[in-house]
Amino acid sequence: MAFQSLNLIEPILKALAKEGYTNPTPIQQQAIPLALKGHDVLGCAQTGTGKTAAFSIPIIQLLAQQKQRRPGIKALILTPTRELAIQIDESIAAYGSFAHIRHTVIFGGVSQLHQTNALKKGVEILVATPGRLLDLVNQKFIDLRQLEFFVLDEADRMLDMGFIHDVKKIIALLPPKRQTLFFSATMPPEIQKLADTLLKNPKTVEVTPPSSTVEKIGQKLYYTNKSDKPKLLLYLLEKEEIDTALVFTRTKHGADRVVKALLKEGIKAAAIHGNKSQNARQNALNGFKSGKLRILVATDIAARGIDIDELANVFNYDLPNIPETYVHRIGRTGRAGNSGIAISFCDGETLKELKEIQKLIGKTIPVIEKHPYPMAAGSIEKPELPKARTSNPKRRFQRR
Repeated sequence: MAFQSLNLIEPILKALAKEGYTNPTPIQQQAIPLALKGHDVLGCAQTGTGKTAAFSIPIIQLLAQQKQRRPGIKALILTPTRELAIQIDESIAAYGSFAHIRHTVIFGGVSQLHQTNALKKGVEILVATPGRLLDLVNQKFIDLRQLEFFVLDEADRMLDMGFIHDVKKIIALLPPKRQTLFFSATMPPEIQKLADTLLKNPKTVEVTPPSSTVEKIGQKLYYTNKSDKPKLLLYLLEKEEIDTALVFTRTKHGADRVVKALLKEGIKAAAIHGNKSQNARQNALNGFKSGKLRILVATDIAARGIDIDELANVFNYDLPNIPETYVHRIGRTGRAGNSGIAISFCDGETLKELKEIQKLIGKTIPVIEKHPYPMAAGSIEKPELPKARTSNPKRRFQRR
């Protein structure tokens, strides 16, 4: 299927061609026609499935087709992190480059002056993080009464980050008559309840179930001692001739320690996490994308907005304590049809996490036994082979 089959207008098709996009992803195939028909959409899809285009393209088209576009913010896209907000705004700029749609992005951690100046000039699509949005609403810089489209992106991450109360405050400001597009990688009870209150007769779209892993991603597991993880990382970077990699740690301080160890060995690296300023995080991300940095070390919250098509290697330096997070992490690689490798370290303190991860993904991760820093003999209790997950997508969707 090509984008031409989705009844898109010529300015959008021209922009997609310019970006080198010819065929829509599964979620784009399903969600775009539904959104263009005016339906509310409930989408269950993880990052990396193409959902930014799935909600932004129909909004751009519906706005461009309006004969008289009255001033005011017509679409609000709410997302949890600064990096993801910037990424979405860049995508809107690309998809709408020939449609002449005015848009901007707002987020905290930086001066609001540039953002308020953009708002004063007039904006039709606003991409925002919750805190800065509420702040500027309270300062009377933002009026949402003319809103026609509302997108809640990464709803489960909003819950994880403690933004759910801010989200509910924002929802209370929206006009009741609007089209809502709701996306979440998982559907815990509180998120399902929020979706039920937000959406009117929604059409449900579910692709690449959150518990599945991209087939093109090769997964490897190394058992090692906690104290040996820095040495094992350095060993693998050299042995596997890894040019660039994204390394996940569980804590901010852990990320800083890994960067310090890498820099000591002459490897250019930087960390992004909640204690870093927005400018520092963006500079690190840009340096990694441009090749100036070989390694980017990140915590889960900071990394949610990272979108690098040709990222070949991801390291789980620390296994996450939430098994779904493992899927999100390794999904940073294997994007846009490319292959990728996800390498995980497991020490004596994270055997339980490993068991839960393998239960979720329905497979055992291949173990690499021959390496210089193995875990002490007798301390490895290998998790049992997990039972196959149900193949019924509706049951799987409802259960989360």
